[in-house]
Amino acid sequence: MKHLKAEEYIEGINKLRAEKNAIILAHYYQTSDIQDIADFVGDSLALSQKAASNEADIILFAGVKFMAETAKILAPDKKILLPDINAGCSLADSCREEDFKKFIDDNPGRTVVTYVNTTAEIKALSDIICTSSNAIQIVESLPEKEKIIFAPDRNLGNYVLNKTGRDIIVWNGACHVHEEFSLEAILKLKNEYTDAKLIVHPECELPVRMVADYIGSTSSLLKYSKTDSAKIYIIATEVGIIHQMQKENPDKKFIPAPPKDSTCGCSECNFMKLISLEKIYNCLKTEAPEIDLDSEIIIKARKPIIRMMEISKKLGL
Repeated sequence: MKHLKAEEYIEGINKLRAEKNAIILAHYYQTSDIQDIADFVGDSLALSQKAASNEADIILFAGVKFMAETAKILAPDKKILLPDINAGCSLADSCREEDFKKFIDDNPGRTVVTYVNTTAEIKALSDIICTSSNAIQIVESLPEKEKIIFAPDRNLGNYVLNKTGRDIIVWNGACHVHEEFSLEAILKLKNEYTDAKLIVHPECELPVRMVADYIGSTSSLLKYSKTDSAKIYIIATEVGIIHQMQKENPDKKFIPAPPKDSTCGCSECNFMKLISLEKIYNCLKTEAPEIDLDSEIIIKARKPIIRMMEISKKLGL
């Protein structure tokens, strides 16, 4: 197969999306070239909102599989494309349907709150979905005495538990990127850049969160970098977000937080990085791979997502 130059792929993508009335939704963790050609770039909450409300016939998701599945759940009549079907998620993989069913059965009478980073099958078992942007507000919207299961991310779950003081049992799952940051290397960087602020995603481990100047979702970290007065930031989340931070703050310096293994590129999500301009072009051209879900799963999974979106809208999130 002949490989084209980047600008040729971009030209082809623009032509195809116009012809087919397609939009490209990209997550902040995509590479900079993909973020720059997307119709919309956002975090999981914003992408869900955009997937639910647009005039396109085709939604191409430059992200990972659970995001494309969420788009299909919210827009079942649209064609949802994912440029690489192997673009999964270590966090979603850490919570399998049969294991989670048993966990719910073993802890009866609890409201099941699951993070959006889960499969459609897990969402179908849930009472309400959340994202890192709204997890605290979603939990606090429930009655104070309500008992809760939170899955799958143990770090975000414990962060929410500590912030809300609610009765929460947390599933033992994790994101391979956010668990790989080195506290020792971060502290060394902070000593080197004494004016730098460490801003951290709540999926990071507790020791990293404890030394943070600010903790927030991907979109919150981006907003903080714009409104805060510091000039240097150490970023403890997937490095893709730095592209938007730099675009919006050209006078500021952004340093990726170092992983425990400096040779592994662990601050990059290898699943997110499976998407490329070439794959987006071929995907639009062939309209494959396409995300298809069982209609019963769509109906069951839609309810907790809509519940999240209604609460988020009410709270202005």
